[in-house]
Amino acid sequence: MRRRFLLLVAALVVITAFAGLAQFRRHPEARTARDIESDTGEEPPTWTNAPAFKKDVWTFTRIRYSSHYRRVSFRSGDWTTDVPDSDVNLSFRLQQMTSLLTDPNGRVIDLTDPHLYDYPWIYIVEPGRLTFNEEEVAALRKYLLNGGFLMVDDFWGEVQWNNFYWEIKRVFPDREPQELEMSHPIFHCVFPIRLSKNEMQVPNFRTGEDSQYNGGVTWENHGGEECTEVHFKAIFDDKQRIMVFIAHNTDNGDGWEREGMYRFYFREFAEKKAYPLGINAVFYAMTH
Repeated sequence: MRRRFLLLVAALVVITAFAGLAQFRRHPEARTARDIESDTGEEPPTWTNAPAFKKDVWTFTRIRYSSHYRRVSFRSGDWTTDVPDSDVNLSFRLQQMTSLLTDPNGRVIDLTDPHLYDYPWIYIVEPGRLTFNEEEVAALRKYLLNGGFLMVDDFWGEVQWNNFYWEIKRVFPDREPQELEMSHPIFHCVFPIRLSKNEMQVPNFRTGEDSQYNGGVTWENHGGEECTEVHFKAIFDDKQRIMVFIAHNTDNGDGWEREGMYRFYFREFAEKKAYPLGINAVFYAMTH
């Protein structure tokens, strides 16, 4: 019995070790945002476009990626965070507030999908445990150098930053993310954003609601690190066009996802910050 118990313990240790190294990728069958069930309890808006414009639309394109258990052991989501509400709500607001027609379903796609080039704007959320394989590294590099635009959003603290930095340096070992000043055109191409970076911090909806009563705390705490300082960074091509726009220590996706659930959160964070930034990022990508 003792020998059997020790063998069982040893087997569990091995299994746990391999699980810690394993990658996981949820919903491999999903093709659109609406293929994944919402966890908000809300019903995302629906709309249609004239048949003649069915393919002449902007599409919120979410990248499906693998996550690594080993790299970040605390509070880091995966590529499905905020789906489908954030994708659909931003698309709806774009069509409502601008001249862009938008896809009412959004798109979920792998970086190695040959149809990636149909979508000039792609979105990666919660890259704190992101890991690319070699084919994805090459595909993303080619896509961006050929005019594509990537927005990265909703990751907090140095540990998660270091993981993303490791992966993006595999894509561009010769290019460094650069801190953007708020005077950059991406912050002014549709909505003139006059707030400072830290004033642009969008918390998750719970922290945002609580900020009414706790002195305005809008940052998350990860592993004991208070993530107070917002960073907007970019990787540029040789013509100084932004290829990768990085929003660190802020959660615009929750601002889009939870807009209809809490009045204060909508007025303070979705309306003033998350939507202006998201719409500006789309228009910058489409005009550069």
